[in-house]
Amino acid sequence: MTTVTVHSGPERRRRWTSGEKLRMVEESLCDGASVAEVARRHDVHPNQLHLWRRQVRTGALSTPDSAARFVPVRVAAAEGTAPARGRVAEVAPAIEIVLRNGRLLRVAEGVAPARVAILADALEGR
Repeated sequence: MTTVTVHSGPERRRRWTSGEKLRMVEESLCDGASVAEVARRHDVHPNQLHLWRRQVRTGALSTPDSAARFVPVRVAAAEGTAPARGRVAEVAPAIEIVLRNGRLLRVAEGVAPARVAILADALEGR
């Protein structure tokens, strides 16, 4: 015969802070990382981790102090296409930022970070 333990009282749920959720999501987004492995390591169901990843993409999950953070950057080679009539147009250096909602924000070099943050928030609908 097997023994069954019954716990009386309110259900006990774990509470994760936004910072903890973001750390797990960030860990699951690293190259070669498996969502199932990261979830197992933190004792979280993989579906929960997928939900948090979706919330980060849509902007629903963030921390109040996440106004400015470093993100991984990949430098791509410029596509050198010459304009019509054989002239080469001078293009001002620009920084391209892909927002959480998939939109692309291009800003000229030297734009104040505060202005970029305001533009990003506006484009993300905040």
